Amino acid sequence: MLPDLHATRQRLLSGQTSAPAEIDLAIAAAQSPACAAAFVRPLFDEARAAAAQPAQAGRPLGGLSVSVKDLFDIAGQTTAAGSAVLAETPAALHDSPAVARLRAAGAALIGRTNMTEFAFSGVGVNPHHGTPANACDAAVARIPGGSSSGAAVSVATGAAFIGLGSDTGGSIRIPAALNGIVGFKNTARLVPTGGALPLSPTLDTVCAMTRSVRDAITAHELLAARTVTRSQAPLPAYRLAVARTLMLDGLEPAVARAFERTLQALRRAGARIDEIALPELAEVAGINATGGFSPPESYAWHRPLLERDAARYDPRVAARIQRGAAMAAWQYLDLVRARRDWIARMETALAGYDAVLSPTVPVVAPPIAEVAPGAARDEAFFRLNGLLLRNPSAINLLDGCALSLPCQAPGELPVGLMVWQGALRDDTVLNIALQIEQMLQKQ
Repeated sequence: MLPDLHATRQRLLSGQTSAPAEIDLAIAAAQSPACAAAFVRPLFDEARAAAAQPAQAGRPLGGLSVSVKDLFDIAGQTTAAGSAVLAETPAALHDSPAVARLRAAGAALIGRTNMTEFAFSGVGVNPHHGTPANACDAAVARIPGGSSSGAAVSVATGAAFIGLGSDTGGSIRIPAALNGIVGFKNTARLVPTGGALPLSPTLDTVCAMTRSVRDAITAHELLAARTVTRSQAPLPAYRLAVARTLMLDGLEPAVARAFERTLQALRRAGARIDEIALPELAEVAGINATGGFSPPESYAWHRPLLERDAARYDPRVAARIQRGAAMAAWQYLDLVRARRDWIARMETALAGYDAVLSPTVPVVAPPIAEVAPGAARDEAFFRLNGLLLRNPSAINLLDGCALSLPCQAPGELPVGLMVWQGALRDDTVLNIALQIEQMLQKQ
């Protein structure tokens, strides 16, 4: 298991290692075959320079490696969002707030990471820059998950301690689950989205992937410029739920086994877990029947580009964006009202629970070859994309928060456990996830 940020920081403080030495290790990982196609622009010289800076109080990242999804502005660089059509656009004048906050905390930015073009897919395939293979399987090239594909691979291979990304319908939690790392989607309003190319301003969330829950807390505190309230309450003090509706449908056997095994372990540890119907989850498909928020909101941004340069888009991405052109204003307003009503009813239904437990996604990572670019595989691609987005996207619709952490047994393909609740329950979700992680590590 790779050391996390906290462990490495302790070694830095005790003099057992140095930031330049750790950056050299990160660069070696980024240049390894396991990290192929994970970066669209390496920043190795810049990372070495940042790591060489003298240690300063109040800089908790201490010159350690952080990767940045190609969605975020970095001063002096072009933000292309994994596309070809934006590759020649002018460089950003300023860092996005998220990048600025990480840099101020001492981050050594090791590179811009690959992603699904314009962040519009949970699979992670990119026809322009290649698709980074999942870090979990050296024998079979499996999908990394998306849209923050390169970010996940950078963290899982040791090239970065924090992978800055975004989550509109699962783009942090899906690749975290499939690569066996941690991904935390905070309540969207807690972190500024400025300087990040939008997909759906209603749903977009700026957040990160890490190697542990304690690192996820640190990353969130830096990105949100807030302190997470820690709780010493033991796991049995929380009331947890498992939602039977939607979230457990069609689980692959490996996912079902890992999830059930985790629930049994939690119950042995004294956790109080109720199974609840939560029928409101069955309404998600109907609420999004006209396409949801992402197509019309992304089409509003992309329309001028599509009109002059649609041929340079990934056809699968362009098709999803162009769906937004067909949504009428009244349908969009109905969608806004339906979401508001649904959130209110979900909050009422979950009022007695501290968090809900679900599989992050219902499948383990399939081979890239099954969904590689090509019209013959489009049906398989869109079917898989829908499966991957199904569970995590419900939390975005809820305006909630959720953390995915690995729950598979050694030797198994990664499976994510999602701990979630509604808006502004972030600290409770993080505290519960931290205890679950510690319990699982003792198994």
